[in-house]
Amino acid sequence: MGQEPRTLPPSPNWYCSRCSDAVPGGLFGFAARTSVFLVRVGPGADVIPGTSPFRVIGELVGHTERVSGFTFCHHPGQYNLCATSSDDGTVKIWDVETKTVVTEHALHQHTISALHWSPLVKDLLVSGDEKGVVFCYWLNRNDSQHLFIEPRTIFCLTCSPHHEDLVAIGYKDGIVVIIDISKKGEVIHRLRGHDDEIHSIAWCPLPGEDCLFINQEENSELEIPNGKVIAQTPVKKGCYLATGSKDQTIRIWSCSRGRVVTTLKLPFLKRRGGGIDPTVKERLWLTLHWPKGQPTQLVSSCFGGELLLWDLTQSWRRKYTLFSASSEGQNHSRIVFNLCPLQTEDDKQLLLSTSMDRDVKCWDMATLECCWTLPSLGGFAYSLAFSPVDTGCLAIGAGDGMIRIWNTFSIKNNYDVKIFWQGVKSKVTALCWHPTKEGCLAFGTDDGKVGLYDTYSNKPPQISSTYHKKTVYSLAWGPPVPSMAPGGEGDRPSLTLYSCGGEGIVLQHNPWKLSGEAFDINKLIRDTNSIKYKLPVHTEISWKADGKIMALGNEDGSIEIFKVPNLKLICTIQQHHKLVNTISWHHEYGSQPELSYLIASGSNNAVIYVHNLQTVIESNPETPVTITEPYRTLSGHTAKITSLAWSPHHDGRLISASYDGTAQVWDTLQEEPLCNFRGHRGRLLCIAWSPLDPDCIYSGADDFCVYKWLTSMQEHSRPPQGKKNIELEKKRLSQPKPKPKKKKKPILRVPVKQELCDGNEEESVKESSGPVENGVSDQETEEEAREPELPCGVTSAVSKEPVICTPASLGFEKSRVTINNKVTLLKKEAPKEKSEALIKKRKARSMLPLSTSLDHRSKEELHQDCLVLATAKHSREPKEDVSADLEERLHLGLFTDRATLYRMIEVEGKGHLENGHPELFHQLMLWKGDLKGVLQTAAERGELTDNLVAMAPVAGYHVWVWAVEAFAKQLCFQDQYVKAASHLLSIHKVYEAVELLKSNHFYREAIAIAKARLRPEDPILKDLYLSWGAILEKDGHYALAAKCYLGATSAYDAAKVLAKKGDVASLRTAAELASIVGENELSATLALRCAQELLLARNWVGAQEALQLHESLKGQRLVFCLLELLSKHLEEKQLSEGKSSSSSYNAWPAGSERPFVERVTAVWKSAFSLDSPEQSQAAFQQLQDIKYPSATSNTPSKQLLLHICHDLTLAVLSQQVASWDAAVEGLLRAVIRSYNSGNFTIMQEVHSAFLPEGCDHLRDKLGDHQSPTTPAFKSLEAFFIYGRLYEFWWSLSGPCPESSVWVRAAHRRTTSVEQSQQLDKVSPEETDPKASQPEPSRTLELDVRLTEEGEQMLNACKELFSEEHAGLQNAQRTIAEVQETLAEMIRLHQKSQLCKSTANGPDKNEPEQEAEQSLSSPQNQCKEEKNEPVSLPELTKRITEANERIAKFPESIKTWPFPDVLECCLILLHIGSQYSGFVTQEMQQQAQELLQKYGSTKVYKRHYQTLCT
Repeated sequence: MGQEPRTLPPSPNWYCSRCSDAVPGGLFGFAARTSVFLVRVGPGADVIPGTSPFRVIGELVGHTERVSGFTFCHHPGQYNLCATSSDDGTVKIWDVETKTVVTEHALHQHTISALHWSPLVKDLLVSGDEKGVVFCYWLNRNDSQHLFIEPRTIFCLTCSPHHEDLVAIGYKDGIVVIIDISKKGEVIHRLRGHDDEIHSIAWCPLPGEDCLFINQEENSELEIPNGKVIAQTPVKKGCYLATGSKDQTIRIWSCSRGRVVTTLKLPFLKRRGGGIDPTVKERLWLTLHWPKGQPTQLVSSCFGGELLLWDLTQSWRRKYTLFSASSEGQNHSRIVFNLCPLQTEDDKQLLLSTSMDRDVKCWDMATLECCWTLPSLGGFAYSLAFSPVDTGCLAIGAGDGMIRIWNTFSIKNNYDVKIFWQGVKSKVTALCWHPTKEGCLAFGTDDGKVGLYDTYSNKPPQISSTYHKKTVYSLAWGPPVPSMAPGGEGDRPSLTLYSCGGEGIVLQHNPWKLSGEAFDINKLIRDTNSIKYKLPVHTEISWKADGKIMALGNEDGSIEIFKVPNLKLICTIQQHHKLVNTISWHHEYGSQPELSYLIASGSNNAVIYVHNLQTVIESNPETPVTITEPYRTLSGHTAKITSLAWSPHHDGRLISASYDGTAQVWDTLQEEPLCNFRGHRGRLLCIAWSPLDPDCIYSGADDFCVYKWLTSMQEHSRPPQGKKNIELEKKRLSQPKPKPKKKKKPILRVPVKQELCDGNEEESVKESSGPVENGVSDQETEEEAREPELPCGVTSAVSKEPVICTPASLGFEKSRVTINNKVTLLKKEAPKEKSEALIKKRKARSMLPLSTSLDHRSKEELHQDCLVLATAKHSREPKEDVSADLEERLHLGLFTDRATLYRMIEVEGKGHLENGHPELFHQLMLWKGDLKGVLQTAAERGELTDNLVAMAPVAGYHVWVWAVEAFAKQLCFQDQYVKAASHLLSIHKVYEAVELLKSNHFYREAIAIAKARLRPEDPILKDLYLSWGAILEKDGHYALAAKCYLGATSAYDAAKVLAKKGDVASLRTAAELASIVGENELSATLALRCAQELLLARNWVGAQEALQLHESLKGQRLVFCLLELLSKHLEEKQLSEGKSSSSSYNAWPAGSERPFVERVTAVWKSAFSLDSPEQSQAAFQQLQDIKYPSATSNTPSKQLLLHICHDLTLAVLSQQVASWDAAVEGLLRAVIRSYNSGNFTIMQEVHSAFLPEGCDHLRDKLGDHQSPTTPAFKSLEAFFIYGRLYEFWWSLSGPCPESSVWVRAAHRRTTSVEQSQQLDKVSPEETDPKASQPEPSRTLELDVRLTEEGEQMLNACKELFSEEHAGLQNAQRTIAEVQETLAEMIRLHQKSQLCKSTANGPDKNEPEQEAEQSLSSPQNQCKEEKNEPVSLPELTKRITEANERIAKFPESIKTWPFPDVLECCLILLHIGSQYSGFVTQEMQQQAQELLQKYGSTKVYKRHYQTLCT
């Protein structure tokens, strides 16, 4: 495999004429998004024999936008060089060995669309852009040539393999030209025949035109002589050229005659089970490859992804062979974009193809069969899930709307991937395999869909009829809970599917009946737990493996734990204060079953918390417990946590994925970071541990990659700190490259935009459709970035000098000045305009303009009007000719009957409407008395006005109500919702008005109306408050949201939302609010959180004030008081990390001369009135229920001190009520905490402050030696002696020991031994063996003698020689050592496997040797021991025996830790060897016996042997 992780890369970019290439020797590269991925093919890939011979070996990173072209240098000796072009406007030349940029240029002013490295000139690179500009760039001399051949969009270009100056260029409109770059781009041939985009150009591999027997007269009607060919032309020898076009034809051209000689029409092949939706109509892409040395063969792509090998031997026969004709499903299922040949080290001729189906395929040109397929991703890798049944099957959910099933343990194929796309149609954001049913995979999508796939069949998935309103965040299989719907019981599956969506709802789907309605479990939670307040917004769901406990993560950072069957809430974890992204339960198998109660969680905060829920789950409390202290805290990431997974191979080992771009492996029990993976270039989204390989992890990110990587191969152990490089990189990649020199001319934007869109818009949108789907930049931003470029582009077509831009910009500046002058002129003429406007205003528009105009005609016409009118008025019988005359002269309606007048008004009205004056039409209709008609017409045309509606009551009540409703609808279309609501109120439609405002987010106005017009108890009002509160909460307006919740009488939610910000002021206000409304438990929790925040800032006064808010926190006030006094005491002794000037201490009486415990009790009495045993007992009860997790060496010092002070407070309170058993246990817990954290200083301070005279007074108080507390007291006494022993040893270990309470020193000259000393308590396991070897040095030494106190102390050390504890510790060490050995064996085995597969000569065994060296000890004795092979059965036997020995020890011994007995023996023997007479012979002998009997582990043997020699 080699050391690189296995990669599932992003998809090759679409719609590019050349964005993949390969060189002899087996190196292939393809452009994907903004980078290029490199693949080693053939024997050099170093893969395990029998698997596909290829491996992704790296990535070229540097472009900021889509890479549009990629080409290798095909000159021997320069195969390591390649070039890329990008939408960021640059062409970069790379060295693939170092993966760095050699040089680059940004000559193009427009989007680069074609690129090719000349096959004959080793430093020539030719590129073309969308405006038709070609640049030739000579790498070695850093020189360039600008050519502008045709003002058309270049689609592809290919340099001739036979003549170094010839380049063939294909354009968007189907034209092909051959140019001579030595003659400033002179067109040698213009080849016309295609009538659509040219996708590919291939030169015949052999020069001359004798290699093909083509009938020269064929297609003679297509011959278009160029007229430019002269006798001296360099192509007189001629050569063939093949072009592939979107017009579905391949044309072969003769260069000597400049015309087409053969046209091949693509055949319509029957699609064979293509993996594409048949409704999607695809654009054709026709790419070509003319095999080297095979002029009679031509490879082309076809309509649906098939590859064809054309036989050109007989031009009159259209003969082709289909690639992979015998094997079903080996072809691409979508159009193919690029074909590139590759010759491997073992001389195999291969062809590599990239396609829209997101596969890279490799074909054997000898057999035309597919050798292997490299799948790729076209979107973010959102989800990873290993099948619990079909081991090794990894499901990948991606943003390209496809689910991939990767068989990671396939022996023959490293990338055995099956794709499912039917019925998905959206980003796949969540996946979850059924725990027991084979091939049953649940998926959730970005649009809220939940479905089930049977991965063993080709059937489309079953889709749940209930959709989420937003993205599906997570899925989980769990036991069915009783739904509240009638008939919900009955026959149910053993497992149902739970989905959590972005709207905060968790749905239970019945997998047997997905068409039925899914059940919202909030209903059950609310009913079972009698919850009155608003339920939190759920963001994550996770079931414990035994199916009895469900965890829900929420938007406010809380995690709720529910018990089946009725989802009874047993506890709430208030740890994260931001949205919970991921929850993971520890597996149930392993050497420690109790670890299955561990639950790890990650949120939008960067800290991971692990909680141990064993006590809570087993006790099954009646009322829900609130947990505010984590069992373990894992700090190190610098951005939000997106995914967590426990290792199925280890106990307590966790992997986390984060937005900081890294994945981190943790030893949770020790809170220790083990290794950090930094291979991704984006933010990590998902993570999964391999079910078979303990060293192997899979991770997915928003860089479109899934990586398989090994923990043992990572060089970093923790995430990068400080400013995250990944975030900066991400930001840089997401923005187009700035072009500052062109942004100085904002005035250019308008005209340029018009020019850009003119005739080019359709093309740019089309072109973008491919890359955008493939996850590359948005077209709008590209257009914006390109807008100001056109003038420069136009001028630079005239000359290469970019300075020519200046006159263009000056021209525009002049035009701007002119415009300004015009504006000022207009201002001067303003009075004239005003007077005209006033005249117009005075002259009102005529209501009857037609009648008026007809009355202003010629005298004859007016006379005729009079005659017609007289005839009409005085004729007794109506005459037809008179009626006709009246119709013509409609203005006479004023003087005749009503019917004629109505006709006149109708015609006038139509005229007003046609001229855009509906208000005049309405007035005419009103005159006529047809108010209802007016209103109907105005409503239909959307022209109702306030005036019309005001008049509506004239037509009756019902007409008025209808008119107001119609006007309200019209106002809604015009976005005047508030006005519409006011009109609805006028007809007493209060509910409709409120609903209208609510649905358009005018909550403030809606509440005002509802409050003013509805009953106070109306449920609508509460719903408004809650809806507005939820929106405000989402937008971060917490104070206003709290007011809404208070308005809705949801005081609990008001307090919760106020606390969401998490700062001290918000927490304090929230606590006070909760206290006012009687939510005492919440108030206490928030006040404690507030105090803890203040504690971190060392604001002791503020912390006490916060705790004062609630009576139930009196115990915590005592703890904080003791912590403050202890911190002050440590600062005074200058033992803390350094004085903090920002500390604000309470003004309590100091009394520093009194013993520490007395000072504490005095302050408690004066400040907290704690003067009776009853009060002490009450405080003790309050604190006793709070359990803090055990400490590790990674526990932060402030947290450690708080936990120690909690134990010490319990101890002092117990002393107050004379409960000496509890006092001993409290003291011992505090000592053990400091011991476990490795903080010897704190341990000694606890001893000096709380046991200044030793443990004798406690022994007296306990009295009876057989009390249950005796083992605890013995441990406490042992730790006290252990601390003093170390102090005694250190007092002797300096170069010149001074007189102390233990020893008296007098000068004498001798040879002393300089002893390596430890600055902190260090166990022999951590001691370097070399350090313990004495080094003689000649100094002026002291004659050191014991004082009486020293003798007493050394005699007391006999208490440390507990044989029982020595035996127990030995058994525990044996187990730990065996587990270490097993882990080492696995690591060595993996390294040896890797070494075998690496064929790199001398380096072959290097990792193995290193591993062995790291295992072996510098001591010769140990080498023999190391080389003894230990079999697995032997290790199993050892661990079993050790477990049996442990089981025999009484529980009292196992309950309380004890100092390391053998460590104490070694120290005493060392003191005895250095200072004779200090340690009695009896004690030395006893120590030696214990070491011989129980020092079987290597570390003790080594130290013991060192002392003996």
